Amino acid sequence: MQHDLVFLFDVDNTLLDNDHVQRDLRQHLTTNYGQTANDRYWALFEDLRSTLGYADYLGALQRYRLEDLHNPKVLRIANWLADYKFADRLYPGALDVVRHVSAWGPAVILSDGDAAFQPRKVERSGLWQAFADNVLIYIHKEQALDDVERLYPAHHYVMIDDKLRILEALKQQWGDRVTTVFPRQGHYAFDPEELRKRKPADIAIDAIGDLLAFGRERFTG
Repeated sequence: MQHDLVFLFDVDNTLLDNDHVQRDLRQHLTTNYGQTANDRYWALFEDLRSTLGYADYLGALQRYRLEDLHNPKVLRIANWLADYKFADRLYPGALDVVRHVSAWGPAVILSDGDAAFQPRKVERSGLWQAFADNVLIYIHKEQALDDVERLYPAHHYVMIDDKLRILEALKQQWGDRVTTVFPRQGHYAFDPEELRKRKPADIAIDAIGDLLAFGRERFTG
């Protein structure tokens, strides 16, 4: 079925305050395992992200465990991550925005991430249910647009993402078939180097909840 309009939503720092999640994890690691453990975990995390191209929280934890194999307390970190209350970190109005735009076409999560923790985050936050199982998670979503078109064919797409790099990549591939929306949320959205070298999005907003004031024509005009 060919849709007139499909809305694609990123998750981290678009619908969900992932910077806050990371701050909570840093505090948990420092309080329960010490500053050295916290620093080492995040060093492994960044190293793994540079290798894989996406955030792998559990993969970094596995690497840390191999370095601290005889510390049984480390095993509890995975439980903390799995049980985290991601629903408390949704931005104000995020679920309302999903319902708002769904009146004009399917709303679909289009996210990057690993195959374990990212789906858990989407499920625990309530987003999986809110999006009625329309959830796509790739390693590099900007390289999977053929798959997006196959699964959700549309005359026009709207992509909402806090990373100008992603919005620029979609614009290069889809051209006028996509309207890009840039919510200025999270640290990527305020990276001066990214702002300098990337083309601006079609629409910029201060918060995801601002989309509640938009009518359909704002996305297609």
